[in-house]
Formats: sequence, structure tokens, C-alpha cells
Amino acid sequence: MASPEFKNPVVKWIDHRLPVFSFMHHELHEYPTPKNLSYLWNLGSLAGLALVTMIVTGIILAMHYTPHVDHAFASVERIMRDVNHGWLIRYIHMNGASFFFIVVYIHIFRGLYYGSYKAPREILWMLGVVILLLMMATAFMGYVLPWGQMSFWGATVITNLFSAIPLVGDGIVTWLWGGFSVDNPTLSRFFALHYLMPFLIVGVVILHIIALHRFGSNNPLGIDVSGKQDTIPFHPYYTSKDLFGAMVFLTIFASAIFFYPNYLGHPDNYIPANPLQTPAHIVPEWYFLPFYAILRAIPDKLGGVLFMFGAIAVLFVLPWLDRSPVRSGRFRPLFKVFFWLLLADCVLLGYLGGKPAEGIYVTLSRLATAYYFIHFLVILPLLSVVEKTRPLPQSISMPISGGGMGAAVAAKRGKADA
Repeated sequence: MASPEFKNPVVKWIDHRLPVFSFMHHELHEYPTPKNLSYLWNLGSLAGLALVTMIVTGIILAMHYTPHVDHAFASVERIMRDVNHGWLIRYIHMNGASFFFIVVYIHIFRGLYYGSYKAPREILWMLGVVILLLMMATAFMGYVLPWGQMSFWGATVITNLFSAIPLVGDGIVTWLWGGFSVDNPTLSRFFALHYLMPFLIVGVVILHIIALHRFGSNNPLGIDVSGKQDTIPFHPYYTSKDLFGAMVFLTIFASAIFFYPNYLGHPDNYIPANPLQTPAHIVPEWYFLPFYAILRAIPDKLGGVLFMFGAIAVLFVLPWLDRSPVRSGRFRPLFKVFFWLLLADCVLLGYLGGKPAEGIYVTLSRLATAYYFIHFLVILPLLSVVEKTRPLPQSISMPISGGGMGAAVAAKRGKADA
């Protein structure tokens, strides 16, 4: 790769000794990108924007927060009432977590539909699942920090799950608590880990981007680019597209912050933690509800924990479960039907996770849990064998310039006319 010629003498002097500008020029300007990417491919940059927002606001909040059971709740109230613009910073951070998960969940389902987990992008996909796990751990520990009723009891219930692990379970719970109950040592270590883990996420995100640039982005057609005619430079085409997507995202985000700041939260968390009073219904944050429904659907405690973690573990092996050579759901008629059934099933699990674990809700949770695993472990491998896929276009350029799905037909007609 030839180094670009920079006109600015300072930039040129620095780049000769530390080629950071050459690197940025290649990755942001020259980087060839498929020219048919839709706005669903904005989600990666939006997730990065959300991550940076969470880190910046989290650092500011940490300057005013007191990680002690006697002062944590009061310090959060002080941030809201006495710190200049503290209410705004906290609402950005609190709602930012929800919007971060919204973007990442849509990003995951986009990858599922367009086959972004298939060869040669398996490691790219698995790094994305690692990021999801780290996000979940970070969000859970952050939810404990306000030390409200739902914070305390949520921490108690979730950490107690590890006691179901044979032999080492009780030791893990004691280590997590820093004692024999959820108390000050628990809060202190959760605060430390919650502060540090976003930087670990940044590290994995960098690996994720490196893996992405190794083979380039997937695209809505799910076919490989065949040359320069199928690609355009990332800048200015996709930087402007990402900028527009960011403006739409920030508009919706700002609307939530200023008009519905507590809509996605739980009112019980505005009550100071009381170990002697159990809430009537302990519910985690909305982005954990599908996994919470799976946990409660299994009558055995250890089984519930295994199935809950198995719901994410199955995503790691997804590239080897779906063996169809066709990536995009556009050309897989049966896969498309089952994809939407999976999406509906996940929404149903989220709804059931917020309901009491009784009556019809338990039955529906078990059925939805069964379908979730059947989709990945039975349906996808079976579709790889029996599904009849539609013919793929010969290149990305043909659907763009040759009339969409009729590209292959148009190409044949062109040859016949010649």
C-alpha cells in the first residue's frame, strides 16, 4: 500500500515517523465498501456512538458517585438535584444503555437475516457475541449501582443463580458478594468492574473492526464483491450516510431523554434498597427479559441457568449450524419465514419475562424457549439440506444497474442480443 502524499508539512512529518494518518486515510477514505449497503449497515457506527456516549457520561458520573451502601442512593439523588446538569448526564447514561442494546439487537438480527456469520466471517460474528456478553455483564453491574430496591434484589436473585453450579457454585457466589450477602463489598467491586469493562469492550470492538476489514462488509445480496465496479470508497459516501443515521438516532434519543426519561426504567428503583422488604415482582431491565423468561421456564434451577447461558452460547456455533451456501435471506424463501418466527418468538420471550412466573405465562415461556432452541439446533441444519434457494445475481452491480432480481435474466438476454 503506497503512502498518500499529505500537503500539510506537520502531518507529513508525523506520518513519516508514525503512519497514523496513512492508516486513517486507508481505513476511512480508500477502504473499498460494497456499494449496495442499506441503512441497516449504519448500526455498527451507531453502536460505536452509543459506546462512546456511555463511556464519557460514565466517567463524569463516577466523579460524583459514592460506592457505599449508606451513601450510594443519596449520591445518585445528589447528582440528579445538585450537580450542574447532573440530571441530564444521568438520563443520557441511563437511557443510553437501553438505546445501546436496541442498536445491538437490531444489528444482530440484521446479521442473522443476511448471513453475516457465515464463512469467512465466523470470527467476526463470534467477537460480536463476546461484545454482547460483555455488554450484559456491564449493564447488570451498572443497574446495581443506584442501590434502589430493584438494584438490590436484582443483584441478589441473579448472583444467587451461580449457586446452582455443582461443587464451585457457592464459592463463586461468595466471591461475587465479597461476603455472605449482597452488601458493601458487592457494591464496591461491581462499581470497579462497571467502570473498567467498557474499556474492555472497546478492545474487543477494535478486534471486531480488524476482523471486519479482513474480508470486508457483507451486503444485502450476500455475495462477494467481484472488483472495483462493485465497491465505492467508504468516504465520503458512507461517512455521509452514517452521519445522517446518527442524526436520526440522536433525535430519537433526545426525545426519550427529555420527554420519557424513566419510561424504560422501574419505579421501585427510586426507593432506597431495603434487605428486609422484598418487592412484589422482581424484574430485570427490559433487555434481559427474554433470557429471564428462559431462566424461569425451566423448573430446575441448574437447568434454567444452563438454558439461559445456552441461549447465547448457541450463537457462537451458529456458523456451523447453518450450512446453506447462500448467505442472504432474500434468496432463501423458507429461511425468511422461520427468521420472522424467531423474531416474534424473541419478542414474546421479552413480554413473558416481564410477567409473573405463574399460570399461562409459564406454559408460554416453555413453548417459546423450546422454539428458540429448535430454530437453531433443528430448523437451520434441516433447511441447509432441504431448502431450495433462489438463483443468486452474478454480481452486486447487476441488481443495481440491471433491474434488481432480473439481473441474471437481463445478462442472459444481453448475451443473446450480442
